[in-house]
Amino acid sequence: MAGMTVLINGRPCSGNITLKDGDDITFITATSVPSQEDIVAGLCRRHTQAIQEKLNKADITIAGLGGLGSHIAVHLCRSGIGTLRLYDFDKVDLCNLNRQSYFLSDIGSYKTEALSNQLRLINPYLRVYTKTVRLTRDNIPSLCSSSSIVIEAFDDPKAKALLVNTVLSELEETTVISASGMSGYGRSNDIRTRRISSRLYICGDETPRPASGGGLMSARVAICAAHEANLAIQLCIEKKP
Repeated sequence: MAGMTVLINGRPCSGNITLKDGDDITFITATSVPSQEDIVAGLCRRHTQAIQEKLNKADITIAGLGGLGSHIAVHLCRSGIGTLRLYDFDKVDLCNLNRQSYFLSDIGSYKTEALSNQLRLINPYLRVYTKTVRLTRDNIPSLCSSSSIVIEAFDDPKAKALLVNTVLSELEETTVISASGMSGYGRSNDIRTRRISSRLYICGDETPRPASGGGLMSARVAICAAHEANLAIQLCIEKKP
């Protein structure tokens, strides 16, 4: 039928195909939104049901929704993470668009609002909680206490240190994934994931940002964001019950 896509076991069907017992058939129109069951079934086919069940139970906080945090959130949403908590106080502006996962139409909107709207276009059933707030030593424990993983995605070194130190000292069961060093271009393999302690990991090349030139560029920032997201997924899957 015109305007309709037929999925057989999660894959588009083109031409004639012989169905087998147990095959799953889904019909999607251009204007329809797949059901939550269809989306979960598709993720299970890609990840296996056992892995997807672990990802769906995961609860992750992302602190900072700029070049790192916005891309991390998209990666985790696409991967089937069940709950995301997004914190930032800033609005989208034009100079953000060179490296952050926003659009011209988002300019002037709070990043919490713009990003949560984007994530719901990817998966409308994602459990996403946002708060437009500047994180402080006083509010970090309460805002981050529901998550087993807190991902630090700030630009400011002082904000990074504050978040990491507060979570590690106040939330004894929480793991922190932080980032350090992703400016410039090239040297993709210099960005690595390193375990610092039992509850702290750092992603990046761990070098300070140059004083001039070689600023933050989309590709290298996104590589570091992918490292943080990938580690979070690994920890969710390998976490012992």
